[in-house]
Amino acid sequence: MRTLRDPVHGPLPGLLFLLTAVTGVIDAVSLLTLGRVFVANITGTVVTLGLALAGTLGVVRETALAALVTFVLGAYAGGKMIARLGGHRGRLLAWTTAVELVFVVAAVPVVVPLTVTVEPVLLVRAVVAAALLAFAMGLQSAIVRRLKIPDITTTVVTMAVTGLVADEHGGGRASIVRRLIAVLMLLAGAALGALLVLRAGPAWKEWPTSRASVRIRDRPLPTSAAAVRARRWFGRRFPMPP
Repeated sequence: MRTLRDPVHGPLPGLLFLLTAVTGVIDAVSLLTLGRVFVANITGTVVTLGLALAGTLGVVRETALAALVTFVLGAYAGGKMIARLGGHRGRLLAWTTAVELVFVVAAVPVVVPLTVTVEPVLLVRAVVAAALLAFAMGLQSAIVRRLKIPDITTTVVTMAVTGLVADEHGGGRASIVRRLIAVLMLLAGAALGALLVLRAGPAWKEWPTSRASVRIRDRPLPTSAAAVRARRWFGRRFPMPP
């Protein structure tokens, strides 16, 4: 399909659509578990930080500040990668995705226990998770900006939606399809992220209890010869009353 494999940009549009869906998942998870903070849509992070500084309940300013600072650091690291690998866009995206994956995987065990409750509370775990994810998203944003694929920023769809209605004829068939796919991928990713949080939370909360009960229930009674002799000895010394 031409939209996914562009004659000018090759497979890059299709790969960026996948990153857009992943971004939706990450932002949904961060919004629900990290104190109502975005880690990819930095515009939303700035707004939530402003709300937190004004004393708005339900927003954790520490996670918002951590997300903003580390996003900037991630974007700076992305600039360094562009300086080294910017001559080959495919190699640049491959290295970026690999580094981003490391940070996202490192954040998973930090985030999962936070899904037990979606109440916005200040936790060191949440601040660490926000920092890891925001760094990855800052790196991604810097690289995507360098790739210059029309209508696909992977983190926001404001201009894509605007272009659909503001440009004459939506900007042409190719632009319409690209913009619609970008919006739908972000929407689908956000829905998937919310489902993961809502399903993972109860499962994580019940897992230690269920694991302990299974361990106790399934533990067999001792049947070794020494155990049998001990029970017989105990029975002779302390017989049951008639």
